[in-house]
Amino acid sequence: MFELGSHLQHYAWGSATAIPEFLGREADGAPWAEAWFGAHPLAPASTPDGTGLDTVIAVDPEQMLGADVSRAFGGQLPFLLKVIAAERPLSLQVHPTREHAAESFAAESAAGIDLHSPLRSYRDANHKPEMLIALTPFTALCGFRTPRRAAVILDGLGTALTDRLHTLLVDNPTAHGMRAAFRTLVSASLRPASEAVDAVVEACRARIAAGSSPSPRIDRSVSLLAEHHPGDPGVVAALLLNPVSLQRGEAMYVPAGALHAYLHGTGLEVMATSDNVLRAGLTQKRVDADEVLQCVSVTAAPPLRVAPERQNSTSIAYYAPVDDFELAITELSDPVAASARTHPIPGSGPRIVLGLEGTATLETTTGSHALRAGQAVFVPAADGPLRARGHGSFAQASVP
Repeated sequence: MFELGSHLQHYAWGSATAIPEFLGREADGAPWAEAWFGAHPLAPASTPDGTGLDTVIAVDPEQMLGADVSRAFGGQLPFLLKVIAAERPLSLQVHPTREHAAESFAAESAAGIDLHSPLRSYRDANHKPEMLIALTPFTALCGFRTPRRAAVILDGLGTALTDRLHTLLVDNPTAHGMRAAFRTLVSASLRPASEAVDAVVEACRARIAAGSSPSPRIDRSVSLLAEHHPGDPGVVAALLLNPVSLQRGEAMYVPAGALHAYLHGTGLEVMATSDNVLRAGLTQKRVDADEVLQCVSVTAAPPLRVAPERQNSTSIAYYAPVDDFELAITELSDPVAASARTHPIPGSGPRIVLGLEGTATLETTTGSHALRAGQAVFVPAADGPLRARGHGSFAQASVP
């Protein structure tokens, strides 16, 4: 096993303190949004000699990944582990299926669009299902409500825009009606003016003040989004979506096609190795409404919460319905007198282990490593079973 250095992303919505504190580094006043631990070629984690993890794996994929994983995923690490710290809301976004991503990536590449160009929507040919495990209280929007429930929330706001959306959903309380309502907000030809959005925001605030809201939480979300993105139609789209609140240790799975926006909090994200993000609004980055409308699922569905399963006396696992990743949390509480006792850690194949609290000593047949909070190691498949001892907790991303 060997230590990994994270690849930091300083997006405007990030926290200035959460990730520096987690990594044990000095804050610099800039927003630290994400710390990536993985092998995505655009932002690979670094190994002790400065080489990217993607390069290390490419030298001997069977040794690093194991024959089965290497064969199944074309010699690439199939998962990416992140720490995400949202101080402000993220963009309203959706992720494509693997088939759509491969087709669109090929088309943009054939057109000669540079991988780093702001005009590019697809950074790779992979899908990007993801699972978030909250490290602090975490709020989000995810997935569409039923048309009838959304109509109830729109009813009574009394603006021209919400009346139009309400009529669409009442006249056609199906996925087709919801698609029409969402299209009304994000399509370039139908997109409402900022004044129409502002009127909806004021109506939501008035409804909260009057104590008459059928969903005070979603009205507060509309108000919050408007503070950061005034006049953006994505603010109004929140009225169509499910609000989500996660406490520490609770998890949510976001499949391809699920419209979502993270609002606030710090969490672990594990996902397929991809950076394909299609934005519908609430961002200064490129919005690609046409691609969003091609990929989005408007079928009503509650947020997909993932309950952890107990693996043994020290570890629980969060399983997502995909072949790319799973995530386990191990908590060791051995007193000093028992610090020599080691515990088996479930899992095999390539693993990235990230310290969360305290200190744990990881052991494989090839050696040991003292892992502190904020540190990460890559455990190649060839290293075999993993054991740990100490007093602390860590996360392990691996392949099912």
